[in-house]
Amino acid sequence: MQARINLQETGHSALKTMYGVGAYLAKARVEQNLLNLIYLRVSQINGCAFCIDMHSKDLRAEGEAEQRLYLLNAWREAPFYSDRERAALAYAEAVTVLKDREVTDEIFDAVNAHFNDEEIVDLTLAITTINSYNRFNIAFRTVAGGYQPGQFAVH
Repeated sequence: MQARINLQETGHSALKTMYGVGAYLAKARVEQNLLNLIYLRVSQINGCAFCIDMHSKDLRAEGEAEQRLYLLNAWREAPFYSDRERAALAYAEAVTVLKDREVTDEIFDAVNAHFNDEEIVDLTLAITTINSYNRFNIAFRTVAGGYQPGQFAVH
């Protein structure tokens, strides 16, 4: 596969606005490891190879257990995720897929049981931001494989 547009070079000015969101999320009260799990899970749902490569490498570099990475797409069946992580992952999937164009009360109530309102806003911002990155990288066919952990200071 060949990239259609080099997003990092051609889109640098446009991406600056998204980098600001990344800088905000880097200081959010939600655990960075959890945000990175969300980034990886949403990228799996969307089929964004570049982002899957990036976030799996970042999580490994942060010391995330291989087993949790391998089973992330089956998190409901795997015993390796906390109730807080499960609520966030369910919410991330619901916001990404928007089945019937909504997030159900059941899913929202579950995330609300583990996160305060500010954290839910931050989770939603993180989910919508990774969805945007996925769409850029999929549309431009950004090639996976070359990313090195920490390559982008803030994404």
